[in-house]
Amino acid sequence: MTNHNNDSGSVTADPHGDDQPKTYSAGRNWLITVPVAVLLLLAILFGTSAFIHGQLLSLGGDIWRDYNMLRVDMAEPACDPDMDIDARVAQSQANAAQPDEDSLFDAGPSDPAALRQSLEAQRSQCVASYERYEYNQQVTSTSSLRAFRSLELGMGRINQLGQEFQSYILILLIMIGGFVALVLNEQIALRVPRSRLDYRVSAGSQVVANIAMAVSGFAWLRLDSGGDFTLNALWLVTFLVLAIAAGYRFLRVPSHANDKGSLLYASLTVPLYCWLALVSILYFFVSEGYLSGPAIQLGKMLRFADLYTAIGLYVWVGMMLKHTRIAELLFGVFRSWEMRPEFVVIIVVLASAWPTAYTGASGIFVLAIGAVIYQELRIAGTYRQLAVASTAMSGSMGVVLNPCLMVVIIAALNRQVTTDQLFGWGLYVFALAAVIFTGFVYLTRKSRPHLATPDDAIPATRVALGPILPYVVIGFAVVFVYTHLLGQSFNEFSAPVILPLVMLALLGYDRWRAQRLYQAAIYKADRGQAAGPAYKPSGFWNALRAATAETSVLIGALLMLMVLSIVFGGVMERSGVMELFPDQFASVWYATAVLVIMLVAIGMIMEPYGAIILVSATLAPVAYDNGINPIHFWMMVLAAFELGYLSPPVALNQLLTRQVVGDDEIQAAKAEVANDPSFWRRHEGMLLPITVMATTLLLVAFAPLAFMQLF
Repeated sequence: MTNHNNDSGSVTADPHGDDQPKTYSAGRNWLITVPVAVLLLLAILFGTSAFIHGQLLSLGGDIWRDYNMLRVDMAEPACDPDMDIDARVAQSQANAAQPDEDSLFDAGPSDPAALRQSLEAQRSQCVASYERYEYNQQVTSTSSLRAFRSLELGMGRINQLGQEFQSYILILLIMIGGFVALVLNEQIALRVPRSRLDYRVSAGSQVVANIAMAVSGFAWLRLDSGGDFTLNALWLVTFLVLAIAAGYRFLRVPSHANDKGSLLYASLTVPLYCWLALVSILYFFVSEGYLSGPAIQLGKMLRFADLYTAIGLYVWVGMMLKHTRIAELLFGVFRSWEMRPEFVVIIVVLASAWPTAYTGASGIFVLAIGAVIYQELRIAGTYRQLAVASTAMSGSMGVVLNPCLMVVIIAALNRQVTTDQLFGWGLYVFALAAVIFTGFVYLTRKSRPHLATPDDAIPATRVALGPILPYVVIGFAVVFVYTHLLGQSFNEFSAPVILPLVMLALLGYDRWRAQRLYQAAIYKADRGQAAGPAYKPSGFWNALRAATAETSVLIGALLMLMVLSIVFGGVMERSGVMELFPDQFASVWYATAVLVIMLVAIGMIMEPYGAIILVSATLAPVAYDNGINPIHFWMMVLAAFELGYLSPPVALNQLLTRQVVGDDEIQAAKAEVANDPSFWRRHEGMLLPITVMATTLLLVAFAPLAFMQLF
């Protein structure tokens, strides 16, 4: 966890414990972290190799003329550059004068002038080929070109290998992460297991779900003779491994589980991916008799393998950030102004919109950064219910901002809109949501507004900003290498590769700085100048190992949910449920109302990328045909999805918040206000995000219609 030592030289007790995960031993920790770290580093290597290879090709062209021709050793041309044209023409005339009696075809006499012209052209081409060959032999014999060419071709092979192995990396991440999340009982469910019955129901449902998916994978493996056998077999192995792990967890219930519990409550501990699997299996196996159907749907995920792998990289970034002092130092700036907790919340949630746009989805952002946000809001004095609410919706406002990948996918699938149009109107939607959120937090605040005077705050702010500057310099230096030396701009496509390297550099500096502060504190304590340090901060490798272990759990839980969400999306498409939706409505108001309800419902049960593909194919044409402007419709879609991710009965972002914050904190938040007479206070963690996003959605959906009627 984060080591809370400030940068003035003192070292304080870590309120959250050390950097070692407490749920498993150090040996198991290595078994969990090494494979996941290797896969994530391979993803970074393959992504970086594409940038490096492109830059090397450009550099080679600048240094050597016709570098594309020099990339390989040319074979000596087989033609004759010293061809005797007169002899060839004479020979041709002689052959024409004495035709071959055995030939079935008589070409007749040839035109000597045309023949000479053709032979001269052939000789010229041959001479040019020899000139290129000699130039190639001369230049490629130099050691500098050969060394550069070896580097460029090697990087090209790595890039090609990365494109071929991207799908394998994703499946292995799902297998390893899913295994870890399953064994540690960290899969995403409506309720955390507590009793022995809870654990057995949760594990038993996963045995059934994974065996059913393995059966589907085996059926597809037998049918798909022309496909990629290795990929299909790897899917099969993945589900078999998960089924075996679930069986082990079914037999080995944790010792701390109690003997209480009921079947009703136990059903709430069934992971969400198992419910999606159950519905999908019943449809494909029973309704269609199509055993290979679920496995076939997984191909949709592999088409966007790099996108789903990026989720793991973003979560890794967040977990590394959690093990640095960066968030503490940034919040120190707020403390300089003596802000009340509610106003720190406003700044944090609004500031979270920009990094959310790079991660591409609010759920990914909550998993990646949610633990840091919650932790620092609590340190800033925010009461638990408001901290939970802020963490759950911390990424909800950023999905409409440039360069969010969800918007890029929408524009790619729908020619009616462009990214410029969507991002332009997205700014207005973000501003609207920001005003609404600020208003609700202000109206429901517990404390009076307060800021320190500039005379007091500005000097303290300068002091607080000092320790942050090295982190900023290091971060910009890594980004500079990519943007200027590798020629790759920092955008939604390069961010998954660049940000982990930035965080690795920042984590290294942070752990080095923490050790220096610890040594300084020891020195002062030895001389009686200050109290001794409460604990020794962890080193770089321990912090990295702990961050990777936490990443394994989180990406396993989220990716398993995404896998079955894609399969469930296939059920929605094939079952014809969406076709029951009427094509025409009595009015655009009625059409908008019905679409809003449908979109929120889809947001409750599907991951964002699969949901966008489904909506593009089914609901978008209905909206266009009923007079809803395409830009208006997609702004409505993004707002509705975010409301769906925050709303019961699933409330995915709330579940992800519990995943990163811990069930104990959620229970403590409920206990903290159990006796409060205000219904809002007792349920603020759930009500505030829903109220803000519901108000935003209603205004986004219906305000443009009212405006069109008025004007």
